[in-house]
This record gives sequence, C-alpha cells and structure tokens, in this order.
Amino acid sequence: MKPLDKIDQKILMCLQSDGRMSNTDLAKKINLSPTPCLERVRKLEKTGYIESYHAKLSAVKMKANFMTFMTIKLDQTNENLFDDFKLAVDNIDEIVECHMVGGGFDYILKIRTETMEEFRTLMGKRLAELPGVLSTSSFFVMEETKNTRFYKVPSS
Repeated sequence: MKPLDKIDQKILMCLQSDGRMSNTDLAKKINLSPTPCLERVRKLEKTGYIESYHAKLSAVKMKANFMTFMTIKLDQTNENLFDDFKLAVDNIDEIVECHMVGGGFDYILKIRTETMEEFRTLMGKRLAELPGVLSTSSFFVMEETKNTRFYKVPSS
C-alpha cells in the first residue's frame, strides 16, 4: 500500500476533528478543489484508513458517567471459552470495551453505568454470570484526564 501523502494526512486530521465537515469545507481547509478532495476521501474509505463516522455522545446525558475498568482472569484458556466469553460480553450493553490481554489476567473491560449502585447490581447479576471467570478486580475512575479517539496520522 502506498504511503499517505501530505494531503491525505491533512484530510485524516480534519475528519478526526469533525467527521461531519462538508466536502466543500474540507476542500477549503486542505487547499484542494472539492472534486479531487472527495475522490481522496473515498479512496481513504475504500482502503480502510477511514472505517466509519461517529457522533460522540455525552456520558452524563446518556446516564453512563460512572466508569469502571475490570480485569478478568479465566479459569482456563481455550478457544471455546474465549468464544463463549466474547459472546456473553457482547450482550451486555454497559460493557463498552473489552480487550484480551497478556499478563496477569485475560481481559480488561471498560464498563459504563450511571452510578456505583447500578454497577453493583450489574456486577451481582450479569457480570457474575460471565462464562469461565475465576477472578475479577474492579477499578473505579475518579477523574478522566484524557479520552480521545484521535490517532497520530503517520507521515510518509
């Protein structure tokens, strides 16, 4: 795959900041006419640099402002259990991220609820039923100091 040139890099940086930016406004920002700008955006989408566009919602307004990270150690490690675990996690809306990791535990979950009480209820009911869980540790976020989905755009 051909490396990104300076114009593609600018497009990606602009769209990370404002995915709803019109093609005309984007073209002005990067000093390109609208037609070639749109062609480049479509090429970046087609080649997978741009996967999708999203709205960032307010955690407070969505009643999801209490954030917990949970580590999970499974009682065994095999493909069937991994698949069962992933399927179960996928069905719990409050789990907004799940990452399989190497080290002292198997998974890290990012969980969003409205309150500590709601988390405790979730923990006692649905999280306790996750398949193959040997142990868990929960870490409650006191202050979110950085939350971004911005990536450093690689230079050529």
